Amino acid sequence: MIIITGANGQLGAAIIENLLRTVPPQQLVASVRDPSQATALAARGVEVRAGDFAQPDTLRTAFAGADQVLIVSANKLGEEARRLHQTAIEAAQSSGARRILYTSHMGARPDSFFEPALNHAASEALLAAQPVPFTALRHGFYAESALHMVGRGLQAGLLRTPEDGPVSWTTRADLAEADALLLAQPGRFDGPTPPLTAAEAVTMADLAALASEITGREIKHLTVTDDQWLQDQVALGMPAPVAALLLGSFKSSRRGDFAAVDPALETLLGRRPQTMRAVLARALKPTDA
Repeated sequence: MIIITGANGQLGAAIIENLLRTVPPQQLVASVRDPSQATALAARGVEVRAGDFAQPDTLRTAFAGADQVLIVSANKLGEEARRLHQTAIEAAQSSGARRILYTSHMGARPDSFFEPALNHAASEALLAAQPVPFTALRHGFYAESALHMVGRGLQAGLLRTPEDGPVSWTTRADLAEADALLLAQPGRFDGPTPPLTAAEAVTMADLAALASEITGREIKHLTVTDDQWLQDQVALGMPAPVAALLLGSFKSSRRGDFAAVDPALETLLGRRPQTMRAVLARALKPTDA
């Protein structure tokens, strides 16, 4: 039995969709906080169970009979994220799962400037301390996050960012497909995987150049100080804590935390992962008038 948490989320739902191509629905369990929001999965034969990381008692039922549990990391930060992940990891272990998989990040390290990477490093340490075999899926930085960070600047024709470094932006769709393949082929990786990334790492200047080529209009890139960028983002309406979080990603990229590229994802997929050029081309495609 394969149990997937966060099955209503973008990543969890995509993983289940990929699993359904090769795994009978009777072998899948979708763990969600509100089962009434997963009726479409139930209609396809997937068992839906109530499971909430914040309510440990629900996880005993949600994870019962598990061979594998995929813990999709919670969309939380700091101590709250660590506590929720610890609860889920301990529940998976106590359920008798033979393997625990966890959606981590290529930049996971205990001294990261990027808070989610700190959380992932802490969760990987918790997994390593358990007696159950585990796989930490070290996802490349989501390409969708890049669009969130640069979309306004690309549309305006001027991308203003702090000093940055290359990032191997990787689509959520490719990662969901890879996660599903690893669930269907248990034990392929023990411990942290290699970085599951696209084949190229690019800078913000590279993104501006790619967008210029795609749109046929000049999109400039300008590097500003960290303080100036923070002030600009807050002035544009971004909450200060969110701006500080994103600044941490730029600081980590400067150090090279997200620059790695590895053939592991391409090997899993049996094809080249999607490129940022393709991602930008879709995002910048003119809409019909």
